Amino acid sequence: VMMIQGDEPLVDPNVLGRAVEALRADAKLGVVNLMTAMQSEHDFEDENAVKVVIGRDGNALYFSREPIPSRKKAASSVPMLKQLGLIAFRRDALIAFSRLAPAPLEEIESVDMLRFLEHGLPIRMVLTERESLAVDTPSDLQRVQAVMNSDQLVQSYLNATHG
Repeated sequence: VMMIQGDEPLVDPNVLGRAVEALRADAKLGVVNLMTAMQSEHDFEDENAVKVVIGRDGNALYFSREPIPSRKKAASSVPMLKQLGLIAFRRDALIAFSRLAPAPLEEIESVDMLRFLEHGLPIRMVLTERESLAVDTPSDLQRVQAVMNSDQLVQSYLNATHG
């Protein structure tokens, strides 16, 4: 099951395949979430962007709307990573999620994926170079509209429906 959050209108279909490939490659995985590297401190400070830190195994350690990890020590040695609202689930994992009670950290951070982590269920994070722009503010909407006006994929859909 692929979840595409509604506030991410510029999803490249090719990126979704990366999450599906990761699920297929490891039968033990129940959840795969895409992420991208953040390029600016401004984005890193934005509370609308969910940040993620990962372990050596590629699994999420924690998600937060606050800047994590701290940039005070060895800032350049640890990447600033942003969770994308593009998540692949095995059916059983999604059913398990729906049966789990909301967890305290999930409620504090307002990040539903923390429910999996708080209940000891891993989330594999997969890096993608293509950022999916989310619409969380009026300025985000303007930025996404500008990108859509010049995006080849969007234009191909528009031409197919109007041509």
